[in-house]
Amino acid sequence: MEENKRFLPIGTVVMLNGGKKEVMITSYCIFPTNNEIKDGQRVPAEKKVYEYGGCTYPEGIIDSNLTCAFNHDQIAEVLFMGYKTEKQTEFSKMLNEGYEKYKDQYENGATE
Repeated sequence: MEENKRFLPIGTVVMLNGGKKEVMITSYCIFPTNNEIKDGQRVPAEKKVYEYGGCTYPEGIIDSNLTCAFNHDQIAEVLFMGYKTEKQTEFSKMLNEGYEKYKDQYENGATE
Protein backbone atom coordinates (compact mmCIF):
# COMPACT_ATOMS: atom_id res chain seq x y z
CA MET A 1 0.00 0.00 0.00
CA GLU A 2 1.23 3.49 -0.77
CA GLU A 3 2.48 5.68 2.09
CA ASN A 4 0.30 8.61 0.99
CA LYS A 5 -2.81 6.44 1.36
CA ARG A 6 -2.15 5.96 5.08
CA PHE A 7 -4.90 6.91 7.53
CA LEU A 8 -7.83 5.63 5.53
CA PRO A 9 -11.29 6.92 6.54
CA ILE A 10 -13.03 5.57 9.63
CA GLY A 11 -15.40 2.81 8.52
CA THR A 12 -13.02 1.45 5.89
CA VAL A 13 -13.11 -2.36 5.82
CA VAL A 14 -9.82 -4.16 5.17
CA MET A 15 -8.30 -7.61 5.12
CA LEU A 16 -5.02 -7.81 7.02
CA ASN A 17 -2.04 -9.86 5.85
CA GLY A 18 -2.73 -13.47 6.77
CA GLY A 19 -6.20 -12.50 8.03
CA LYS A 20 -9.29 -14.65 7.88
CA LYS A 21 -11.82 -12.04 9.01
CA GLU A 22 -12.55 -8.54 7.75
CA VAL A 23 -11.56 -5.63 10.00
CA MET A 24 -13.26 -2.22 10.09
CA ILE A 25 -11.15 0.82 10.98
CA THR A 26 -12.59 2.53 14.06
CA SER A 27 -9.77 4.81 15.23
CA TYR A 28 -6.27 6.18 14.68
CA CYS A 29 -3.04 6.28 16.72
CA ILE A 30 -3.62 3.44 19.16
CA PHE A 31 -1.57 3.06 22.35
CA PRO A 32 -2.20 -0.44 23.74
CA THR A 33 -2.30 -0.47 27.52
CA ASN A 34 -3.66 -3.96 28.18
CA ASN A 35 -2.27 -7.33 27.24
CA GLU A 36 -1.66 -8.17 23.62
CA ILE A 37 -2.07 -11.55 21.97
CA LYS A 38 1.07 -12.75 20.17
CA ASP A 39 1.39 -16.28 18.82
CA GLY A 40 -1.78 -17.20 20.70
CA GLN A 41 -0.39 -16.07 24.08
CA ARG A 42 -1.24 -13.03 26.20
CA VAL A 43 1.78 -10.79 26.74
CA PRO A 44 2.15 -7.32 28.27
CA ALA A 45 1.63 -4.52 25.76
CA GLU A 46 4.78 -3.00 24.31
CA LYS A 47 5.35 0.75 24.39
CA LYS A 48 4.26 1.09 20.80
CA VAL A 49 1.93 3.23 18.69
CA TYR A 50 -0.20 1.63 16.00
CA GLU A 51 -1.67 3.62 13.11
CA TYR A 52 -5.14 2.05 13.30
CA GLY A 53 -7.60 0.53 15.72
CA GLY A 54 -10.29 -1.77 14.44
CA CYS A 55 -12.94 -4.35 15.10
CA THR A 56 -14.18 -7.40 13.25
CA TYR A 57 -16.71 -6.79 10.52
CA PRO A 58 -19.71 -7.11 10.42
CA GLU A 59 -19.97 -7.76 14.17
CA GLY A 60 -18.47 -4.47 15.33
CA ILE A 61 -17.24 -3.87 18.87
CA ILE A 62 -19.11 -6.43 20.91
CA ASP A 63 -16.36 -6.62 23.54
CA SER A 64 -13.67 -3.96 23.94
CA ASN A 65 -11.16 -6.74 24.64
CA LEU A 66 -11.68 -8.02 21.09
CA THR A 67 -10.48 -4.93 19.27
CA CYS A 68 -7.21 -4.88 17.35
CA ALA A 69 -4.40 -2.46 16.59
CA PHE A 70 -2.46 -2.57 13.32
CA ASN A 71 -0.33 -0.55 10.93
CA HIS A 72 -0.97 0.43 7.35
CA ASP A 73 1.67 -1.95 6.00
CA GLN A 74 -0.30 -4.87 7.47
CA ILE A 75 -3.28 -4.17 5.19
CA ALA A 76 -3.42 -6.73 2.38
CA GLU A 77 -6.54 -5.33 0.70
CA VAL A 78 -9.05 -2.51 1.06
CA LEU A 79 -12.47 -4.13 0.71
CA PHE A 80 -14.64 -1.03 1.29
CA MET A 81 -13.64 2.62 1.59
CA GLY A 82 -15.22 4.53 4.48
CA TYR A 83 -16.90 7.93 4.28
CA LYS A 84 -14.40 10.38 2.79
CA THR A 85 -14.91 14.13 3.09
CA GLU A 86 -12.74 17.20 2.82
CA LYS A 87 -12.43 17.23 6.63
CA GLN A 88 -11.31 13.60 6.64
CA THR A 89 -8.76 14.28 3.88
CA GLU A 90 -7.30 17.21 5.85
CA PHE A 91 -7.23 15.13 9.05
CA SER A 92 -5.43 12.30 7.25
CA LYS A 93 -2.89 14.80 5.89
CA MET A 94 -2.31 16.20 9.39
CA LEU A 95 -1.82 12.70 10.83
CA ASN A 96 0.64 11.81 8.06
CA GLU A 97 2.69 14.96 8.64
CA GLY A 98 3.20 14.39 12.36
CA TYR A 99 2.80 10.68 12.96
CA GLU A 100 6.39 9.45 12.50
CA LYS A 101 7.85 12.15 14.74
CA TYR A 102 5.31 11.51 17.50
CA LYS A 103 5.69 7.73 17.19
CA ASP A 104 9.47 8.02 17.54
CA GLN A 105 9.15 10.28 20.58
CA TYR A 106 6.67 7.94 22.28
CA GLU A 107 8.39 4.65 21.52
CA ASN A 108 12.02 5.72 21.88
CA GLY A 109 11.90 8.77 24.09
CA ALA A 110 13.49 10.78 21.27
CA THR A 111 13.59 14.54 21.56
CA GLU A 112 14.61 17.26 19.16
